[in-house]
Amino acid sequence: MEWKTDWSLRGRMVLTMLLLGLLYVVFMGVLWFYTGSLLVVILFFGAFSFVQFFFSDKLALYSMGAKEVSEQEYPELHRTIERLCQQADLPKPTVAVADTRIPNAFAAGRSKKSSTVCVTRGLLQTLDSAEMEGVLAHELAHVKNRDVMVMTIASFLSTLAFMVVRFGFLFGGGRNRQGGGQVLVAIAASFAVWVLSYILIRALSRYREFAADRGAAAITGNPSALASALLTIDGRMDNVPDEDLREASEMNAFFIIPIRSGFIGRLFSTHPSTEKRVERLRDLERELETR
Repeated sequence: MEWKTDWSLRGRMVLTMLLLGLLYVVFMGVLWFYTGSLLVVILFFGAFSFVQFFFSDKLALYSMGAKEVSEQEYPELHRTIERLCQQADLPKPTVAVADTRIPNAFAAGRSKKSSTVCVTRGLLQTLDSAEMEGVLAHELAHVKNRDVMVMTIASFLSTLAFMVVRFGFLFGGGRNRQGGGQVLVAIAASFAVWVLSYILIRALSRYREFAADRGAAAITGNPSALASALLTIDGRMDNVPDEDLREASEMNAFFIIPIRSGFIGRLFSTHPSTEKRVERLRDLERELETR
């Protein structure tokens, strides 16, 4: 398959960034109202934005207990990624492995030249070579589409707003009536920002997964391998201990298959259903067969 620029994805990313920019302005106003100091707000946002932008990949790896691995440690993994990068016309990313039983993978980083692809030990023990190629190509498609950076920025705003809501309730109760009213207004506004950013993240995330699936099919020319991998990963999630799943749930928006449970989990999932993704991949497979 030929790699085609997904203008719909790019349009969604631009729209998401514009809306997030407006939310950033609103949220800075909320914090200014809450703290009474514009300088504090600017320094706070500046410091956190710097850390998130330049160290997002390291923070993601740290949260998963992952570490960078060498070619000597995982030669087959490195060879596969190198070959796929040549096919995708991408520089080779940093390769990392997370020591967890959850079968999953994710990409992180701010650009094509500073990206990281991480797979879990559970994934390496679960998939065959063709399925692993499909998963790795999916993560490289995220890098090529540049949607990892947008998701990182979006997740950052959502996290900050949630922190204000959480700690506002914890530490705002001991103030006088006037101060308490300011705290409640700040908490309410922060909650609104968190809800809106949450919706934007999920709207973009669901579409970008379809785009990365198509990208993986274009890179490998084998949509059925990724479809098989998705079904395998989804089917093995039930065998992972609940403690492991809870510890990794914060990375849901970046995983190839999210950790979800029950009706509410599916309703607010960052990803489309595995069934819909597999159906589209099989449509691509039929398209290839008719060429």
